[in-house]
Amino acid sequence: MNSILITGCNRGLGLGIVKALTRLPKPPQYLFATCRNKDQAKELQDLAAQNSNIHILEIDLRNYDAYENLIKQIEEITENNGLNVLFNNAGIAPKSTKITATKKDDLMNTLETNTVVPIMLTKVACLPLLKKAATVQSNFDFGVQRAAILNMSSILGSIEANADGGLYAYRTSKAALNAATKSLSIDLLADKILCVALHPGWVRTDLGGSRAPLEVDETMTKLVDTVLQLNATHNGGFYQYDGEKLPW
Repeated sequence: MNSILITGCNRGLGLGIVKALTRLPKPPQYLFATCRNKDQAKELQDLAAQNSNIHILEIDLRNYDAYENLIKQIEEITENNGLNVLFNNAGIAPKSTKITATKKDDLMNTLETNTVVPIMLTKVACLPLLKKAATVQSNFDFGVQRAAILNMSSILGSIEANADGGLYAYRTSKAALNAATKSLSIDLLADKILCVALHPGWVRTDLGGSRAPLEVDETMTKLVDTVLQLNATHNGGFYQYDGEKLPW
């Protein structure tokens, strides 16, 4: 891929994806990494200092008025080539689990961050850039080499796989994101823009917790390898970091 925008890169999975991409034999020419506060993203800054293709974009994704400036920053760098990949990774996970502990504010905040933001960022900021990239790379079929929207979901968003209940805010937000991914895959079919929902596995991060069995670097390396192999057969699907297809 020539260019990719990844949200939520100050730590955890987003930072892990950036690291995995820099380790590729042929990293993206332009790697845009967003964070809310650049001063607090020390490790990301260090990585950018070592890799000139990394561009840190400071933005609060719930400030929808800031999207226009985000577009301008990307366009100034990629010029007339658009954006090949949007990776909606940023998300939150409230700690409340049972229905008796569920709060309205948790539901609303989680739904906005995990579902509304990815949809609006796709629509307002990135869709014109993705369509431009799809036109420029029209010799490629479905895949990240042409144009793709990757939404970081979770197996906890699977309705069929839910055997434990609880986690109302997180589960519903990710199930909604899965539904949005499927709709995008249909709406953007004519443009051959690939749309896929991804489950990163249970990874040891601030959100995943210390009990998680998977390490960030190893798992995000596998996820990037999977992403590079996505094609038309994956469009509108839900996949694990290692390529395993997951139930809705």
